[in-house]
Amino acid sequence: MQHRIIVLGAGYTGAVAAGRLAKRLRREDVAITLVNAEPDFVERVRMHQLAVGQYLKPRPFSEMFAGTGVDLKLAKVTGVDVDRRTVAVIDANGAEELGYDTLVYALGSGWNDQGVPGTAEHAHEIASRPGALRLRERLARLDAGQPVVVVGGGLTGLEAATEIAEARPDLDVALAARGGLGDWLSEKGRGHVRKVFDKLGITVHEHAAVTGVEADRVTTADGASVPAAVTVWTTGFAVHPIARATTLEVTDTGQIVVDGTMRSVSHPDVYAIGDAAMAMGPGDKPLRMSCASGGFTAWQAAEAIAARLTGGKLPNVPIRYFNQCISLGRKEGLIQYVTADDRAVRAALTGRLAAVYKELVCKGAAWGVANPTFGMPTRRRRVVREQARAGSAIKASA
Repeated sequence: MQHRIIVLGAGYTGAVAAGRLAKRLRREDVAITLVNAEPDFVERVRMHQLAVGQYLKPRPFSEMFAGTGVDLKLAKVTGVDVDRRTVAVIDANGAEELGYDTLVYALGSGWNDQGVPGTAEHAHEIASRPGALRLRERLARLDAGQPVVVVGGGLTGLEAATEIAEARPDLDVALAARGGLGDWLSEKGRGHVRKVFDKLGITVHEHAAVTGVEADRVTTADGASVPAAVTVWTTGFAVHPIARATTLEVTDTGQIVVDGTMRSVSHPDVYAIGDAAMAMGPGDKPLRMSCASGGFTAWQAAEAIAARLTGGKLPNVPIRYFNQCISLGRKEGLIQYVTADDRAVRAALTGRLAAVYKELVCKGAAWGVANPTFGMPTRRRRVVREQARAGSAIKASA
């Protein structure tokens, strides 16, 4: 009997984990099913580019996983029962229930409106492809001189504001940030961001927490009103709500609590990766929601699952950060070097070279999805039947 592995979600982390498992385990021993609602891979780190009308190369999963042994299930996940070890999905043929022996939960996150009045009704998001496409359509209808306000001064906000301003120099683009512009960056990094913003004519509203969104404006905590024909909301992410509805141990934010191998601390046959996981990094600090964190967690989970099923050695590679890569339009960028626990250091790469660096990172991330072992040779190991048995044997290997 094959050991059934189900991976929920085919973003960067889920797709990498599924592919890596397929290259680590014998096809005769495991059945790997990747469940995703869309047939194509979404390069989430490029959604600001999609929003301004740039062409993104289609990446069909049917081609990416051809010949790997991964079975792609195009369906929407509607529920998970971790006690019965089943996943409820709905596809073109209706509702269905899938059973698993090992579950990899990689449903990720979506935009977070923070409960600010009017945001859900009037603001646009670029955390998803449908959201980016809706924003693209809306921006295309804007006449010259109309105001666009990007709310949120994090990485996504900086990238969205500069991308829009560069693509549509005829628009009046502004950024509203709760803190100072790039205040987590080094002095060199902050200076470069401000230089690019000035060059692109972006108005910056610093220390301006947005407390309300209307169809034609946003209001801030100090009572100011900022005109906005279009509001783009980028103030963070919220995890998919399904995990919170299960008996898994989750945080207040709904993230699944995991150990160092990305294994659920409450249900050892469940692994969580990417934004869905509350994983600890250097300095005992939670990993931030990012593509940079997700790749490490996907690798860690896949290698741990393969090791436990085959009686191999568990991975013990510490997760750490090296830099933060920020695109500032197509011609400018910023590579902010950081400590292992993600604090900015003095060193930073700026300008055109940084833009090329960021582009290579984006291309590398997409390549990694299609080539999850990063060029290393395929080593499929035989599953130890006793360890592959569901329930007691999995728990005993904890």
